[in-house]
Amino acid sequence: METFVAVVESGSFVSAVDVTGLSKPAVSRQVSELEQFLGIRLLHRTTRRLSLTDEGRLYFSRCKELLGAIQDVESEVGLNSDQACGRLRIGAPQDFGVEQLAPLWGLFTERHPLITLNITLSDRTIDLVEEGYDMAIRISALADSRMVARPLASVRLIACASPAFLEKHGTPRYPTELRDYPFISYSYQSNGDEWLFRHVDGDSCSVRVRSTVYVNNGVTCREMAKAGQGIAIQPDFIVNAAIQSGELVELLDGWTTGEKLVVHTLYPTRNHLPPKVQRMRDFLIEQFKVPPWCPRPAA
Repeated sequence: METFVAVVESGSFVSAVDVTGLSKPAVSRQVSELEQFLGIRLLHRTTRRLSLTDEGRLYFSRCKELLGAIQDVESEVGLNSDQACGRLRIGAPQDFGVEQLAPLWGLFTERHPLITLNITLSDRTIDLVEEGYDMAIRISALADSRMVARPLASVRLIACASPAFLEKHGTPRYPTELRDYPFISYSYQSNGDEWLFRHVDGDSCSVRVRSTVYVNNGVTCREMAKAGQGIAIQPDFIVNAAIQSGELVELLDGWTTGEKLVVHTLYPTRNHLPPKVQRMRDFLIEQFKVPPWCPRPAA
């Protein structure tokens, strides 16, 4: 039933592999065996897409209810025993997941060996309830009242470029000068090419930059900036290490860029929060009490 639900929610047998941890043949075999057991066809299969039969649609709906009830029962048992165990499904942004979360998972599993992590990295906004996630990490505006959001760390957006780029094109001192420079921009940036800058003295201005490249990956933006291909405005957790090493130079001293962002951990509101979610929430709060990407003071 879990495999069938994963296939329907992900849209294909191939996509269900990432959710279930099974091979594609195993996913296909389990769904086929389920259809044989029930004596009905659950899915219409074509070379292009999958779709539910009428019976499959009803069965999918009831599966979601039953699996949810099973999870609730396991949560209650886990709460009574205070035993953190089971599969913990987490969604996180790609860049933050690779740069900041990946080094932490080993420490968490050492502390909680009975918890199995199932991590999905994606920059799209996932629906925790509809897609069956236990929790998620987000660095964006929070609008879902069904979720409990716990702040982990603040994020600062930094305008930066390589020393070689600045030697060739000159160094901008004021935001309005940025109009004359090529930019490497993040495709999913909500404000597009329009940036709001604020000065510590209280001044502010809005600038429309000239993007020559759009990339849907912040680490790629950083690497292109390091290679001297333009100015990038990226979160500090992506560019701070390169700034500290001298590969990038922070621009516009005294100005802050864009909106204030906060890294949150989110989980659905429940009467009984499973111990596995509690353990991960507390672990992340502990690990980001001092954000690892922030420069440390000299000894």
